[in-house]
Amino acid sequence: MAAMTVRPPWLAEQARELLAQRGHAWLLHGPSGLGQYALALELARGWLCDRPTADGACGSCGSCHAIDVRTHADLAALMPETAMQALGWPLSEKAQQDIDDKKRKPSREIRVEAMRDAIEFAQRTSSRGRGKVVLVSPAERMNTITANALLKTLEEPPGDVRFVLASEAAHQLLPTIRSRCLGHPMRWPVQDEALGWLAGEGVPAADAPVLLRASGGRPEEALALAQAGRDARQWSQLPRAIGRGDVSALGDCTPAQAIDILQKLCHDLLAACTGAPPRFFAPADLPAGGDVGALAAWWRDLAGEQRTAEHPFNAGLMLEALVARARTALHSAS
Repeated sequence: MAAMTVRPPWLAEQARELLAQRGHAWLLHGPSGLGQYALALELARGWLCDRPTADGACGSCGSCHAIDVRTHADLAALMPETAMQALGWPLSEKAQQDIDDKKRKPSREIRVEAMRDAIEFAQRTSSRGRGKVVLVSPAERMNTITANALLKTLEEPPGDVRFVLASEAAHQLLPTIRSRCLGHPMRWPVQDEALGWLAGEGVPAADAPVLLRASGGRPEEALALAQAGRDARQWSQLPRAIGRGDVSALGDCTPAQAIDILQKLCHDLLAACTGAPPRFFAPADLPAGGDVGALAAWWRDLAGEQRTAEHPFNAGLMLEALVARARTALHSAS
């Protein structure tokens, strides 16, 4: 997840609206890259701020500083341990010790032990007198046991605790979880807003429109592409490089990232076959082709690979196999 240093205007507007409303539990939902986590943290900052304004947190009080350095006594962040580490949130002492002692790897799910700690946290008295907040992100990483542990507290919340759940796949949540939260669908920024924010984050003007297209209009994902070293020229050359079987075009990608790029390419080729405009690449970047059957089979193949992308037996061999199958599909479609 990209680290936002300039507050995006479309998120600031949503934060103002949500902070002005009541409710003990919010579910922020929408596709990835729209800033669910950033908005959830902005709400927590506003609720806990010592000197809140109509626009949210003041940004300079002791509460805001404590959140910035991840030490606020009245904020519990519930995330997969991998996400906690990436975003600078401390793990529980026992979890950190287990990982340090190589007893297990950081979890990619929200562990039930962490949920139980958060429920116990919700029962305690607020340390700073502004209530307490439990932030869950991404909420779909709760398994059924973890979600059921949260459910009772959502049904009968302590008087001074608020919950904010951020999700990129709200349909995967238990219906009972969804029904006990106020839902907020994340808004898509208009292009000028997104490009202006990307410029403020240091993305070159020549690259920003191409990377925004590459991300499907998601500014946060576009920023992540730029921070990973992608530029307009590289992205535009990807389809033909993959058509040549050039594995180096995806050499800096994890298997999951490579599959995401190949799915975007396959999507655009299928769209072109049916007369629809491509979404992720410019029309001129796409190789000619029209074999819908071969492309549809490739799409199904990628969907199958996606299920094991996080645990490849050999990442290098997997990338070679992915590009070889992509080349075969592209040539079949020529």
